[in-house]
Formats: sequence, C-alpha cells, structure tokens
Amino acid sequence: MATQRRPNIVYLHSHDTGRHIQPYGHQVPTPNIQRLADQGLLFRQAFCAAPVCSGSRAALLTGQWTHSSGMLGLAHRGHALADQDRHLVHTLRDAGYWSAMVGEQHVSTDPGELGYDEVVEIGDSRADAVAPAAAALLRDRGRDPGAAPFFLSVGFFETHREYFEPTSVRDALYSMPPANLPDTPETRRDMAAFKQSARSLDHGVGAILSVLDELDLADDTLVILTTDHGLPFPGAKATLTDRGLGVLLIVRGPGGFHGGRVSDAMVSQIDLFPTVCDLLELEPPDWLQGRSLMPLLRREADEVHEAVFAELTFHAAYEPQRAVRTRRFKYIRAFDEGHTGPVLPNVDDSPSKDLLLDHGWAERPVPRERLHDLVFDPNEASNLAGDERYAGVLDELRARLERWMRETDDPLLRGPVPAPPGSVLNRREDHSAQDPTVPAETAIP
Repeated sequence: MATQRRPNIVYLHSHDTGRHIQPYGHQVPTPNIQRLADQGLLFRQAFCAAPVCSGSRAALLTGQWTHSSGMLGLAHRGHALADQDRHLVHTLRDAGYWSAMVGEQHVSTDPGELGYDEVVEIGDSRADAVAPAAAALLRDRGRDPGAAPFFLSVGFFETHREYFEPTSVRDALYSMPPANLPDTPETRRDMAAFKQSARSLDHGVGAILSVLDELDLADDTLVILTTDHGLPFPGAKATLTDRGLGVLLIVRGPGGFHGGRVSDAMVSQIDLFPTVCDLLELEPPDWLQGRSLMPLLRREADEVHEAVFAELTFHAAYEPQRAVRTRRFKYIRAFDEGHTGPVLPNVDDSPSKDLLLDHGWAERPVPRERLHDLVFDPNEASNLAGDERYAGVLDELRARLERWMRETDDPLLRGPVPAPPGSVLNRREDHSAQDPTVPAETAIP
C-alpha cells in the first residue's frame, strides 16, 4: 500500500434503517443499494454499538464504545465527544487524506469543529439535497489526477421520521410491518411510509455510485454503506434487541471487498476504524477498542468476535442498559431500578406506537434482566432469565458483561450516570420526546 496511491473512502450513512432493505430480503425496493451489494461484501450480522443516533456514529468514527468516547447521549441535547482528535478524520489526515462532509453527521452541534477540511453547508440533509451537493464535490475532486486521496462523509436524513405520506396505495394496503408488531391497517401504512423514505435513500446512494462510475473512481474507492441503528418503530430503535442493534453494512472496494459476497461473521461498527487502518497499512491508534475485519477478507478467520456488546444510557430520556450477544444468546440488563415500564420518550412517535399505547403498552412491566435463545427465539420475545435450564448460560453472560464493563471502565458500575452540564432530557414518565425537556440533573434520580 505504501508504494501506491491509497484508495479514496466514501462513507455513506443513513438514519434508522436497520437492515430493512432489499439486499437483506425485505420487500423494500432499493435497487441501487442492491447493486452495491452485488458488487461488494454484505455483512448479515453487523451490529451498532449503541441503538441511538449520536452514540452509534461516535462509536464507528472513534472505534470506541460510547462510554469510552463520551458520547453517551444525543449531540443536540448536550452530549459531545470527550476527545474530538480521536475522530477517524484526524488519523486519515495524518495519512495524507483530504476530507469533506456533506449532510447529516449527528456527532457535534458544530460540524466545523470535527476536523474535516471542508463542510458543505446545504441546510437540508434529505437525499434530494445531499446527493447533488456530494456529487458536485466528487466531480470537483475526482477530475484532479494530482489530488490527494479523499475521505467523504455523506449523511442522509432518510429513513428518520417524520415520514412523508406513502405515495403508493398498494404499499399502504399490503406492506408487512416488522415481525414484532401486529399486522393492522395502522402498522401497514406506517411501514409503507418507511418504504417511501427508503426509496429516497436509495436514490441518493445511487447518485453517488453513479458519479464514482462516471469519474472512473469506483475501482479505487472504498465505499462503506451503513446506518446508525434499527427502525424507528416500537421494539427496535433505542432497544438492545437485534431489531435495535442490527444494521446494514455493505462495503465495496480494494482489499477484497468485492464479488457480491455475504459474510455471516458477527461484527460491530467499532470494527470499521481498525479495519480502515489495517487496509491502509496504518498504525492503529492505541485507543481503538474494535478489531480489524481484514482477517475475514483474507480468509484467516471465520469470526473476529466471540461476542459483541452494546449499550444504551441516554436517548430522549435516561434508560441505562447494557447487553452482550453471542452467536446463540443475548443477555440484556437494565440498571435503572426506579422505573419499571417502557420509557416512552425513547420510542419515536408513530401510528404504530399509538396502536400499542391504545392497548395498554404503557402499563406493561419491563424485566430487569432478559435472556434470549436466538436460535429458538430470534424475535427475542421469550425471556429465559428465570428458566433453570438456562441458569448456567445466564451466569456466564452476566459475568462476561460485567467483565467487559470493568475492562472498559463503564461509569454505570459506579451508579447512575450524570449527564453533561447544560444537557436536557425528557422525564422517563413522559409519553413523547416532543414533551417539554428539563435540565438533565432534574431528570435522573
């Protein structure tokens, strides 16, 4: 790698898409994303480190767990990286990269302080505004054969709520809602609106891929397409179930990321920073907590993890939880003893949420511990934490989770986690993130 020009890197990222798109087998047409999968490497078992917008992106871009990076909540509500110099863009600059950002980022209230060489101001992060601006930037850089390799972050607002109304009557009638929700007119229409947003995302991705082809840069560019976390439906986003943690991850480019292949290895988004370092033959920074995925590409290993971990501390409201997932089992522990029901502000408002609330969801208790056998219970609906047949598994995963928390100095081990000064939260008793916020110190017991 040192004797030739390093590849460009295009990091494409969406909001709240999970894996609910065409290449993962869902009836959500995304032909441009499918084309990327057909040409690249698709990871079937990729997970975010936190099922919330800022935390998951911070973990990917710093290669650290959110309690290590400092991004325990939402940037626009007062959370921030503890050390912005640990952002991937700085390591790439030291390696000779020029960097730019277009559209959504969600890691800082001031994108100019993150360290990009150029931040394109467009005032809108939906695909119909982001894609043309990113395409223009690519054409400007790509036509200069003497230019340094570039790192381009392209963030799309899609598939975040609020959705536009579905444009297809057929979709509104026949769409299948997520497997954990009842099949009703409300949930079908809600999913139809998601599908409409996913189409917009696909158009934006397609526009970027087309420009790379137009400029003859596709073979020399590593394209990373992912999302922050699961769908903005009840039981997904802001939960530690696979519906909340499972993310699309498709990578195309040099180093073996090609051929329309599928990997079933269990990987985390914190692995992407060390993977980039490995691919570019860069000395990995000592703060990285993920593992390079290149051994999978080189066929030196079938897995890089025996288990992956995830966490939730703050979203709209305080809801401290931690989880460990192995190939077979998932263990989730809630650390907030003062609240027994669902934390509704952490669930995006939607017709699907309204349906559940109408049927008494707010009064349903939430277990402090959950254990799921993912072979027999892939929807994580049956809690085995009290089943004596699984007592040994429960003890082992409890110990594994506690060991990870101690090794990474998780502040939750010392009691309730304070929010940053000046940050705001919803009360856990609220019903919506749109309810009035309060200073964080008054919302945490």
